[in-house]
Formats: sequence, structure tokens, C-alpha cells
Amino acid sequence: MVQRITISAAQLKEGAIWLRDDQQHYLCRVLRLSAGAKFIAQDGEGRQWLAQLAEASGNETSASEASRNRTAALPSQAQILNELAMTAVHSAPIRLVAALPKGNSFDEVVRQTTELGVTHIYPVISDRTLLKPSDNKLVRWRRIATEASEQSERGTVPTIFPPERFRTLLTHADWEGHRYICAARQQSPHLLSQLQIDLMSEESPAVNLMVGPEGGWTSAEITDAIALEYKVVALGPAILRAVTAPVTALSLIAAVRELLT
Repeated sequence: MVQRITISAAQLKEGAIWLRDDQQHYLCRVLRLSAGAKFIAQDGEGRQWLAQLAEASGNETSASEASRNRTAALPSQAQILNELAMTAVHSAPIRLVAALPKGNSFDEVVRQTTELGVTHIYPVISDRTLLKPSDNKLVRWRRIATEASEQSERGTVPTIFPPERFRTLLTHADWEGHRYICAARQQSPHLLSQLQIDLMSEESPAVNLMVGPEGGWTSAEITDAIALEYKVVALGPAILRAVTAPVTALSLIAAVRELLT
């Protein structure tokens, strides 16, 4: 298996990739790759390249030597061998609005929904949200999304927005595409059946999904979403955890979109 890393546009210069310190460490000391080893670089937006590690600027270049000497020079760049075919991605976005669960559980929401093809993640603080996220959470979530994209070979990294109040988000959440809000204990159609109806006649349309916190959305929050033409849907008779529900919903969306395209 060829390893992957995600790079920024600024790292591409004249047919070479200039590696950040953390990327040098990951490739050479964690993966133990040495000069001449190949890996795939992706830009998080679908483009990817086959690259080859260059020689280190110091005297020691092998990964085994570098592992014995933490001060050994590491390759600072890689040569681009060729650009690979674009990763096949749906052109229409999947936007996930998810109320933050307790503790670090949102890490898994980010990781697993990235694997399932989410394109935008909006963490929100709802009326029943207990978590007060720290400032470094956003950096952590973006790093997790990047790692999940590399591991799943999706080639694209979702955009993750800073946490905000649910009603604040509603003021600018006038997005194109189909809109759903998941709610338990409601007389609502299943998300799967609603997707099959809504997506049948369109090619990869945008999907906007809202998933609530532990305890669910309040009736006032559901009313506010309905006012913006969000359809209330269910995920089955079981009461799912705030971590399980987004993954279940994204699995259904990904499956239906793949079957209909």
C-alpha cells in the first residue's frame, strides 16, 4: 500500500513538493521511508500526485539511521513523478450540521463521516448541548479529517467550521439542495425512503442534514428548521447516540447517491 499525505498549494514548487517538518517526521521516522521511496500526495480537493523522496541534505539519509539519530537530516522535498487521475467525487456537497456530544466523541463523528464522504461539517451548540468546546478543538478536528481522508483514500478533506449556536447557523444556512433534520419519536418518514424519493430524479444533488444532541432537538429547534423547509426524518425505531446518528445518516446518503449514479 502506498502511503498518503495531504499538502497545501504552497508546497508545490517547480515539480517538487517541499515537506513540512511534521511530514518529514511522519514519512521518515514513523513510516521509516528512505530516499527513493514513493508516496502519494493529495491536495484535499481531489488532485493527487505520485512522488518520490529526495536525498536528505545531511550525511545520513536512510530511515534506519535516522531512527537511531534524532538529529539526523531528513529529506526536505520530494520529486513529483506524475499526476494521478482525479479522485472520483460527487460534485454536489453533503453538509452535516451536528450538535456537539459530550467529551471527545465528536472526534469520531468527524473521522467516520469523512470516510463516508461528507464535504462540510458544521458543529453546533443546541439548546441541549452540554459541551463547551475549547479553542483548540477545531484544529484537532481538522487534523482528524485530514488523517481520515488519507486513510480512506478519499482524496478530499471536508471543510470544518468553527462551532456556533444552532439558531445563529440557521440565519445563514439557506443552502441549495435537499434538507433534512433527524428527529426521534416523531411520526416521520425514514431518511432512506425520503432519499430514494428525493434523489431519484436528480444527479448527485446536494444534501443538507441536521443531527441533534443527546436528548434530541427541542420542539422549538425543529420548528425553526421546518420554517426553512427542512423535512423531519427518522433513522429507525432505535434511539441512537449523538455519535451513532450522523454516521448512520451519512451511510444512507452515501449508499443512495452511489446507487443512483
